[in-house]
Amino acid sequence: MSRAQSAHAVDIEKAPPPRQQAVLVFLGLMLAMLLGTLDTQIVATAMPTISGDLGGLEQFAWVSTAYLLTFSVTTPLYGKLGDLLGRKRVFVFAIVVFLIGSALCGAAGSMTQLIVFRAVQGVGGGGLTVSIFAILGDLFSPREGARYQSYATATFAVSAVSGPLLGGLITDHLGWRWVFFVNMPVGAIALLMVAVFLPPPGRRGTPRVDYAGIVTLGGAVSCLVLLTNWAGTAYAWGSAVIVGLAVAVLALGLLWFAAERRAAEPVVPLRMFTSSTFTISNAVAFVGGFISIGALNYLALYLQMVTGTSPQNAGLLMLPMTAGMLLATMATGHYMAATGQYKWFPAASMAVSAVALYLLSTMTAGTGFAAASAFMAVLGLGAGLSQQVTVVASQSAVEVRDIGAATATVTFARMLGTSLGASVFGAILNHGLAGRTVELGEGASISPEAVRRMTEAARDAYTSAYADSLSTVFLTALPLTLVGLVCALFLKKLPLRAGGGPGGGR
Repeated sequence: MSRAQSAHAVDIEKAPPPRQQAVLVFLGLMLAMLLGTLDTQIVATAMPTISGDLGGLEQFAWVSTAYLLTFSVTTPLYGKLGDLLGRKRVFVFAIVVFLIGSALCGAAGSMTQLIVFRAVQGVGGGGLTVSIFAILGDLFSPREGARYQSYATATFAVSAVSGPLLGGLITDHLGWRWVFFVNMPVGAIALLMVAVFLPPPGRRGTPRVDYAGIVTLGGAVSCLVLLTNWAGTAYAWGSAVIVGLAVAVLALGLLWFAAERRAAEPVVPLRMFTSSTFTISNAVAFVGGFISIGALNYLALYLQMVTGTSPQNAGLLMLPMTAGMLLATMATGHYMAATGQYKWFPAASMAVSAVALYLLSTMTAGTGFAAASAFMAVLGLGAGLSQQVTVVASQSAVEVRDIGAATATVTFARMLGTSLGASVFGAILNHGLAGRTVELGEGASISPEAVRRMTEAARDAYTSAYADSLSTVFLTALPLTLVGLVCALFLKKLPLRAGGGPGGGR
């Protein structure tokens, strides 16, 4: 097939379905988004009960690591496969694998089986988010799609906060196996809606698979995920294992770069990075992931360890952050749809996030819930100002044939920031607690229940040490936020693409 014929085949797939049909597909995609984002939060809440039932407490961390590993490795691959084979096929495959993995997890008879089945589930989960945003890029132009992307981001924000509460309810009233089985009916409806209403891909030539790029990228991502999860926790930062993983990441990354330069259909086309808009969007997505999700995790720690709030109530007390994120997400989405402009939102996101981090660093054991809630709301506003902007800007900046790869790349950048942020924040927190807790005669990894059982004097001293260490965590993130702000200021003032055709945001 000639180059012209190949381009025509792509245009066939990009032709959007009628509006009513597109909306039905969108509703199915939102169900799938809810499915994928809720799963991680629900499972995390149920894990203490699961480990108590299945045993294997020493394997506890691998349940989440196995999912994150396969999720991370497959995320970049799904984007390119969608470009080559058609978004519908890839989405159907991903959700079917996710549901099979869910059913197997619910039936697991040991912790080892659960770890293996969570890895299977992660293979499907890696394709859900990428396919959802890439399909939205096919259904709507970047300008029109900004509004719909904001709905998807809002779905993610709501599920992130409601997940722990729902996980606790399901575990308490139905049993932990239903944490996985509940995915089946929701996933089946989402699969049916997309399979029926999303048009099939246009006719294509035989895709040329970038096997060298897939292997080297998969290896590099695997080592990177293990490094960010193990560094400072399972192994010291300077240990042979962590140093070895860092060397492997560098070596495999160089091999991947060399492979991509020669590949006819690279899994991550390097041509996308010739667009400054695409490159800056990925940088902002990385910083946003590092800050927002990392801070979210440690805000939950503050509420539980310092104020003595239960996990479920901590989720409810973080609603101001969700409200701030929803407000900013919906406002930016509608503004971009109306004007096609987005230049100042990433910069505003970094600036507001910097203010939020400073405010959070001022919290002490005596900070009231009203003040803490206001600080969380500011952080939510900062996160919401850029989350969907980076995806929409990236899709508008590249050629239509690269929408899937662009979506996967910016999604991976945000996920990488999240993973690295959690690792770095954890190392800073543990270092800050190490000296203070030794003085108190307690360990840094003490549970919230144990804190509540302390004498009043010991509890006050411990919560004060924890609050001081968390203050250092938030202050340490400030310089990276300022780097993100500087990057965002270099975004060109270019409108979002209003229709098909090659990317215009160079």
